[in-house]
Amino acid sequence: MLTRLIFRYDAQQLMNDPQHVRRYQELQCYVGWTDDDAARVASVGALLDPHLPPLVDDFYAEISRHPDAQKVITGGEAQVARLKTTLVAWLQQLLSGEYDADYVGRRWRVGYRHVEIGLNQVYTNAALSRLRRGLNAVLGECLQDDPARLTAVRQSLMTLIDLDLAIIEDAYQTEYTARQQRIERLATIGQVAGGVAHELRNPLNVVKTSVYYLLNARQANPEKLKDHLQRIGRQVEVADDVISALSDFAKLPVAEQRPTDLAACIGGVLKAEALPSNIATNLSCPATLPRVLVDDKQVRIAFGNLIRNARDAMPDGGRLDIQATGADGHVDIAVSDTGVGIPAEHLRQIMEPFFSTKARGIGLGLALTRAILDKNKGSLRVTSEVGKGSTFVVRLVSAPGSP
Repeated sequence: MLTRLIFRYDAQQLMNDPQHVRRYQELQCYVGWTDDDAARVASVGALLDPHLPPLVDDFYAEISRHPDAQKVITGGEAQVARLKTTLVAWLQQLLSGEYDADYVGRRWRVGYRHVEIGLNQVYTNAALSRLRRGLNAVLGECLQDDPARLTAVRQSLMTLIDLDLAIIEDAYQTEYTARQQRIERLATIGQVAGGVAHELRNPLNVVKTSVYYLLNARQANPEKLKDHLQRIGRQVEVADDVISALSDFAKLPVAEQRPTDLAACIGGVLKAEALPSNIATNLSCPATLPRVLVDDKQVRIAFGNLIRNARDAMPDGGRLDIQATGADGHVDIAVSDTGVGIPAEHLRQIMEPFFSTKARGIGLGLALTRAILDKNKGSLRVTSEVGKGSTFVVRLVSAPGSP
């Protein structure tokens, strides 16, 4: 209930935002709306007023013939009666000649309300078209003896309806986008919570069983005690690694880009990773390769993730090839393995946070790698074939003045 009240307060504040009035005024200027247009519309308000209820009756009769529009009316005839009264008042304001902040706020409210009840904007467009047609016909009847005035008033009124549609659609899109962003944020929070819970539950269970043993074992020998204490220590490290990975992903600092020797950078990563002897490694970085403009520390993390992924994809050994080529102001680094490969249905997801094909793994490695490369104005793409291996291609920007 509190969330709903806060949301309504925020929506009300947004609808009363002077920015919307300024935008409406800009739209008026854009279409050439003048005080004369307002006066012309106001001059026919009394003529058209008796015809408004029949137009509104026709409007809701048509809605009843379209299930997708009708389904948002959940309150039966009583609700329809209220809506008819509201629509008549809306049309009367349209013909009033007063287009102030209150007028703009009411139009914004229409767009917000349509998002709230789940009415597709296409029905608003069609509804205004139907009202436009009805008003046009009534106007023609009322001013049939004065063709010149009819033409001038009709042009002003149609322009005014176009302005209404623009501000309603602007409100609709603003609120729809805001709601989608809130939904996405909640989905992300849920995904993070699920990933953290999954990754921390296993080490916590191991710690729990070891603590239980240490508390309840009778005459446990020192070797057994030491083994359980070491198990607890290892699982604490696993949990700490999970937290560190999340922290690194969430707080990735701004890249401090400097000209960097790529061969030294990748060579250092390979040395630090100490790949098993059953994986043959080949690094090809020609001496003529230009330096790249990157944050060396961040890019080392990115290549470390790619190299570890390649290692994990070759549990029985294989070959890791890293080949760099430079052209047209950038350098491409292909990291290829002869491992198990990635199924086609997973290729679009493997760089998303918390998606992992490994039995163990939080699924942040490739997401962090892509985030690092984005911050360093680079990119990452992948090709793979199940049973034959994968190739990740990193593209980095060459440093200015490099050969």
